[in-house]
Amino acid sequence: MITIALLILSNIFMTFAWYGHLKYAKSSHMFYVILFSWGIAFFEYMLMVPANRIGYSVYKFEGFQLKIIQEVITIFVFILFATLFLGERLKWNYIVSFGLILLAGYFAFGFGNKSNGH
Repeated sequence: MITIALLILSNIFMTFAWYGHLKYAKSSHMFYVILFSWGIAFFEYMLMVPANRIGYSVYKFEGFQLKIIQEVITIFVFILFATLFLGERLKWNYIVSFGLILLAGYFAFGFGNKSNGH
């Protein structure tokens, strides 16, 4: 589904915009670090906005569902980023914390048909 693919790609850009400077931005001037991140975030928005519009209008996801999908994807992208790019270790308490957040996906999609607001 195009919405999921665009959300995955946008989250990759978002993660690099928010956390990539921790490894790559050599400048100690915060203004330059912010410009670096904004430059990357531009591409995140170029993917995120169409992903949400397509998901909402074509696939009929609710706004809440789109946000939950985005958060679940963010967790998986960040785990890969933190372990592979930053070289951090995934500890048991992080796994439990992420697991509890992932339960939101189950609760958002695991109970019956899409709500009609009533």
